[in-house]
Parts: sequence; C-alpha cells; structure tokens
Amino acid sequence: MATSKGVLQGYTAVAAVDAKAQIIVAAQAHGSGSEQSVLLPMVQSTAALRTEQTMVTADAGYHSEQNLKHLYESNVPALIADNLMRRRDERFRGQAKYKRLPDPLWDKTATPRDGKFTPADFQYDPKANRCICPAGRTLYSTGRHCTTSGRVHHKFQGAKRDCVPCHLRDRCLRHPDRTPTRQVAFFAKNQASPLEFTERMKAAIDSARGRALYGRRIATVEPVFANLRHNKRLDRFTLRSRAKVDTQWHLYCLVHNIEKLAHHGYAR
Repeated sequence: MATSKGVLQGYTAVAAVDAKAQIIVAAQAHGSGSEQSVLLPMVQSTAALRTEQTMVTADAGYHSEQNLKHLYESNVPALIADNLMRRRDERFRGQAKYKRLPDPLWDKTATPRDGKFTPADFQYDPKANRCICPAGRTLYSTGRHCTTSGRVHHKFQGAKRDCVPCHLRDRCLRHPDRTPTRQVAFFAKNQASPLEFTERMKAAIDSARGRALYGRRIATVEPVFANLRHNKRLDRFTLRSRAKVDTQWHLYCLVHNIEKLAHHGYAR
C-alpha cells in the first residue's frame, strides 16, 4: 500500500458513522493508500439508511472531481473537503504556529526550489511563437494547445546543444545531473476552471451553513476510530488477505456498535 510514508505491507480501514449515536453503518478494509475509490461504494452501501435530510461529510482524502460529479448526479447531499479548505477559512489563519515540527528522521517534504528559474524568468512572446531562456537561448515549441487538467498551455523545450553545456543548468533544472533539457509551459490567462463540481463544492463548504455542518464531522467519526484504536487496542491488523482483514475490521465495528447500543439503552 503506497502511503505518504512510503510503501507499507498492510491495509487501511474506513467507516461511515451515524452522527446521532455514533453507530457504524458501513465499514470496509482495502489495500490502497488512496481513499478516493472507496467513497462511492461506501455511500451506496448506506442508501437504505439515508433520508432526504441526510448529509454526507468526508475529509479531503475522499475528494475528487469524479466523486463530486457522481454524488451531484445521484442527488446525494454531501460536503467533501478539499486540500485547501482550511487555508481559505479565516478561523485557521494562525494555525501554522501550532503545527508540530517535521520528524528529521522521516521528512518527506519536497526540496525547496530557492533560486531556481520559473516561467516568469523566461521571455515568452505568444504572437511570435517564441520563448527565450535566461541564458539567451531560444527554446522550440512542442505544442501550442496542450491541456493539463483541462487548462490550455503552450509548451517549450530547450535543445540539447544549448542546455547540456549551459552554465546555468544548476539554476534551471531541478535535477541537472540526469535531466538533459529544460521544459517550460505558459498557461493561458483568465481560463475558467474545468473542475466544475470542485468549484461548486468549494462554494458550498465555504458558506456559513457549510462550515457549520462540516464542522460536525470530526466530532462524529473521529471518536469512533479513537475508541477502536485506543480502547479496543486495534492499532494494527493481525491477518493477511483483504477478505480476512475485512472480517476482522467488521468484527471490531460490531463490538463498537454493541457497546454504543447498550449505553443508549437499546435493550430497554
């Protein structure tokens, strides 16, 4: 399973939880570091329990344009956070000072590109179809109508005869020892975002009502995982194969639900 901490031999488990009594209504273990592929099956498995007043909330790990589109077309009310949601929220403006320092033994942050040339350092003339690098060399066009995530851009690339002996390679290339030439792309300005459903979700989750509803997510589902991991001591799976791990996960979820029902006086 590929994760942010490298490749692990293991599984991850997800659960859908009722906000009123913290009952687990759907659960699944899977062998992917990404949770995006699990959202729609989990939502579909709760179809019999949802009503017109049900609001599905999920963290940024489940966010994708395809998932949001499917939920919208299926008329499922949902609030799915994106990775930049907290940066747009003025309530978290000073959150950086409370973050823990990165572990020096497992720091996976990208190497800073201080001093590296950016597209702004290149002379780009769209009418003449020309691009000149900081060293004064002309790059050749490799495509005028290229698209990345729906955004149109013009790509250029340097010639080997110019880039290989260039004295500015260390400032121009991130890996000058193994990258022969520089590529640069210039995106057309004032392009409408191709991520229609992502923009729609941003507007919904950034509203006062959206923030209030989404704010309940952490108090709904996180205590459930805390109970299973800390109180029930399920800090790792002890079996192999997805079917066995899924059974073990469902067993612990069942124990959690029995405990919740007992505390809420279900038998009385």
